[in-house]
Amino acid sequence: MSRTTPTAAAATVASLGGVLAVQWLPRLPPLWCLPLLPLAAVLLAWRLPRWRWFACVLLGIAWAAWRGGMAMDARLPRALEGRDFVVVGTVTDLPQVRRDASRFMLRAERVTLDGRPLSLRGRLAVSWYSHATVLQPCSRWRLLLRLKRPRGLRNPGGADSERSALERGIVATGYVREDGDNRQQSSPPVCIDGLRDAVARGIAAHVHDPHDAALLQAFSVGDTRGLVPHDWEVARANGVSHLIAISGFHVGVAAVFGVGLAWLGYGLWPQLGLRLPRTQAQAGAAMLAAGMYSAMAGFGLPTVRTLLMIAVVVLARCSRRCSSGAQSLALAMIAILLVDPLAVLSAGFWLSFVGVSLLMLCLQARGRGLRAFVHELSAGQLVMTLGLLPLTLWFFGEASLVGALSNLIAVPLVSFVIVPCALFGMVLLGLCPPLAGPVLWLAAKMVHIQWWLLQRMAHWPGAHWYLPTVQPWALLLALSGALWLFMPRGVPLRWLGVLLFLPMLLPPRQLPAEGGFRVWVLDVGQGLSVLLQTRKHTLVYDTGARYPSGFDLGEAVVLPSIHALGITHLDLLMISHGDNDHAGGARAVAEAFPQARRLAGEPARMPVPMPQCRAGQAWQWDAVRFRVLNPVVSRSARKGNDRSCVLLVEGRGGRMLLTGDISARLEPEIAAALGAGPPTAMLVPHHGSNHSSSEPFIRAVHPQLAVVSAGWRNRFGHPRPAVLARYAEAGVPVVNTAQQGAVTLDFPADATVRRESGFRQRQPRYWRE
Repeated sequence: MSRTTPTAAAATVASLGGVLAVQWLPRLPPLWCLPLLPLAAVLLAWRLPRWRWFACVLLGIAWAAWRGGMAMDARLPRALEGRDFVVVGTVTDLPQVRRDASRFMLRAERVTLDGRPLSLRGRLAVSWYSHATVLQPCSRWRLLLRLKRPRGLRNPGGADSERSALERGIVATGYVREDGDNRQQSSPPVCIDGLRDAVARGIAAHVHDPHDAALLQAFSVGDTRGLVPHDWEVARANGVSHLIAISGFHVGVAAVFGVGLAWLGYGLWPQLGLRLPRTQAQAGAAMLAAGMYSAMAGFGLPTVRTLLMIAVVVLARCSRRCSSGAQSLALAMIAILLVDPLAVLSAGFWLSFVGVSLLMLCLQARGRGLRAFVHELSAGQLVMTLGLLPLTLWFFGEASLVGALSNLIAVPLVSFVIVPCALFGMVLLGLCPPLAGPVLWLAAKMVHIQWWLLQRMAHWPGAHWYLPTVQPWALLLALSGALWLFMPRGVPLRWLGVLLFLPMLLPPRQLPAEGGFRVWVLDVGQGLSVLLQTRKHTLVYDTGARYPSGFDLGEAVVLPSIHALGITHLDLLMISHGDNDHAGGARAVAEAFPQARRLAGEPARMPVPMPQCRAGQAWQWDAVRFRVLNPVVSRSARKGNDRSCVLLVEGRGGRMLLTGDISARLEPEIAAALGAGPPTAMLVPHHGSNHSSSEPFIRAVHPQLAVVSAGWRNRFGHPRPAVLARYAEAGVPVVNTAQQGAVTLDFPADATVRRESGFRQRQPRYWRE
């Protein structure tokens, strides 16, 4: 076994390295060269046995590149984006019903365009607006869908939804079009997701408090549809999101539950031992219970990892062989990479495998008994909290310093009380529903008490801890430091591991010089949000939209961008006017920075109290002058877009004009108020609509650069071709956030404006549109 384990581990690490190398490529290698890599790997392993690890690297590269190419080729062709398709498919997972729409995954079975069949297979992320009927899991539908390729927003610190779509197998996104032929077709009578939904409804029927029921549904079957954004905020603040999403430990508890049932069966009927040895029966029962619970939990990655590890142990027991934890973990990873190499794109893959690896490497058994159990539990939470801190900051941009204590309380309660009660209740729901009531009531009470405590801990200092974007080299150093810090006793100078965390914890920052400033026009889709920083001050101009579904761009884009850029305070929040695409995220930003000063063009339409901005207001930060050019409050007849706060920011080397949604009627006044000054960059008014950016205005401002904030394939057609033509005739380059992602403009004190590459062009990956 001593020679087998390192071999399995080395092959696993080498294969993982090959798979991971592919994910850093801007473009996938051509298909014709992929068969050469396995051939080279076989020859290398045959002729040079010492280089077999590199043969595993080549195999990993070939396999990941082939699967990645298949996944990208499966997406909707670009030429067909925005068309209407007739799709017959099956609803997968658990549909979400919100006030504005039902959202669900549809597995496409047959797709036609203009009556002609189309080869489109995979998962479709679909929204059905104004649809009151609750969609059932596994139901089969014929629908008219308008589809496009998966495409997300690209910002500093923002989530990579295109990477997530690739990892989840989503080939297109879209919405249901009104059509008289939209209808449900014949559906299978029983399916796994249908059973999950039935268990969730059974829990809701027996637990009277809706919030307790929603939490118990999440802990039991991974049904998070009843959770609100505040619940996820509490979970992140306490570092317990992995428990809500069904952790691998829950599957282990289910396996123990299966062993217990087998033990009970042999206790009641000892003659069973004559037909099947007890050890093999208990192993099989553990595998069956773990598999059933993993299916009920939706086969999340942590559950699959644990299930595969249990499978390795079960096979070893049934074949009367020994299997170490390291070998089980390595074989589980190999199995996942073989089935789905794109799993390495998910945070769950790394948090799951790295966490278990750290526990195996760093924790030593200290005997048996309650004292040893408490020591291992507390030490394990400390290892997981500090050891996974680099990965948590890398993937999510934030971490919880109270997570170790929160998990020390939550993990035993969830794993040893709530989950067993939930499992027992789920069994009783199928066998005798009235008896399930008291068991689920007890589980709900435990959930209620635990959540009450977590809500209070979420307000402790350090519950939300943010750092600037973690660089890859700092991530590797911090992971090495965590491993060194928690090495077994006897390893010298373990405390030096703390020093390897410093590049991540104290990253270098480049602040604008006195008289200079930097601007980020964020990618918020069809809306606007601008982040502006001088040497010691920060301003946010508009915050993007908040949608009826609850998706808030202030929370999802603006705040993560602020944290990723290392900005710790906000001096001014200015909202140009009251339209949702400019003001929707204002509440989230204002609540995150309650001390920030506020100004708005239409205070009466703001989601939070804000004073009126007025033409003539002026101030200076770090030798950078700020001047409000609009609105002139005395002209109260103006409404809507023409009441936008127009702000001119002037440094020593250049100036930036923030225009909001003003129309061509107001542009002459803005041009007259602008005055002479250094070279100018500007926001294209009103996202480039036909009602703004007149030729006289463009000539009067004479910008070196114009930036338009618009959504990809937006329904308004912004920026309009005629507007772009006017800028082109004036020799003004136009940059569009829909194409570039977030746009960064640097205004040095001693030079004119410089545009950096858009965030969509930075760190290019093959899955990004």
